[in-house]
Amino acid sequence: MLPSKAQLFRAALDTLYATGAYRLFGRGTAGVGLIFTLHHVRPEPPGQATGFAPNRILEITPEFLDATLGEMRDLGIEVISLDEMVRRFEARDFGKRFACFTLDDGYADNLTEALPVFERHDAPFTVYVTTGLPEGRVEMWWVELERIVRDNPEIEWEIGGVSQRRSSVTEPEKWAAFNNIYWSVRTLPLDEQNAFTERMATRYGIDRAALCVSDSLTWEQVAALARHPLCTIGAHTEAHSAMAKLSEAEIAEDIERCLKTLEEVTGERPRHFAYPYGDAGSAARREFELMARAGFASAVTTRKGVLFPEHADHLLALPRVSLNGEYQEPRYVRLYASGAPFALWNGFKRLDVI
Repeated sequence: MLPSKAQLFRAALDTLYATGAYRLFGRGTAGVGLIFTLHHVRPEPPGQATGFAPNRILEITPEFLDATLGEMRDLGIEVISLDEMVRRFEARDFGKRFACFTLDDGYADNLTEALPVFERHDAPFTVYVTTGLPEGRVEMWWVELERIVRDNPEIEWEIGGVSQRRSSVTEPEKWAAFNNIYWSVRTLPLDEQNAFTERMATRYGIDRAALCVSDSLTWEQVAALARHPLCTIGAHTEAHSAMAKLSEAEIAEDIERCLKTLEEVTGERPRHFAYPYGDAGSAARREFELMARAGFASAVTTRKGVLFPEHADHLLALPRVSLNGEYQEPRYVRLYASGAPFALWNGFKRLDVI
């Protein structure tokens, strides 16, 4: 069972599609292109299509990726690299709508499962690598939390001096416990967040380093992807911390370590960047300006939207469209490509760059 918010969102999308209302918006909402956000691309485990799996939103199957690339072809949308996207914006060359495919974090399935699909379509793509991931130094607390709630019939925790204990037996109880803890953690200062997630991992027996590297690309695999003509390696920080919680000096140090590592592994310094989490509370004007100082050609958020000509002046604050594991059907891809859902979401504002 999906959480109620997701059910309502799905119902809104289904209504928009079933009524054909999205077609009424025409080219005015479609923009000049769009950037897709992906994370994991891997086969769906048996029995996991439904039930408690809050991080399923970060996973799509190779079959759905294949179908999405087919939709781009059928819609006449050209799949291009980020370098080509930047060139078109700088040249104001918007003759044909385009799509870019980007994968965040740097998971092994990006190579083993996603690459063969991109090869079949001769489609370029970008993998934004978090350089702490292959070394087991990223605190993947959202994955840890899902495992804790899934595997325990009762969850106990303390945040801000307030202790809570909840049953976690039924699926609704698990969703309630996960959402309560998840959103509380997202609001904590970074040191408190790290201390809390470490306590929870210790209490419930999570091997944090092992969990981190279990899905990660190895450095050899990163290098192999970098050599592939279809793949661009981008930067996604070293620690995957919400940048708004860091000082400017901490951000600069993290970015430089990330860039130095990726240059050593691939032989090239990345030109493209993805903000961890990427929402407005994690990256905003200060972070956009810092990425300009760092010399990036483009940087992507997770703010929802398609691209318009006006984004030429805001290449370090680009919106993206999530390929969400809960919405793996071609009709949703057609909706996304129309731009209509994002026009409604953003109140028909083309830019969200503050």
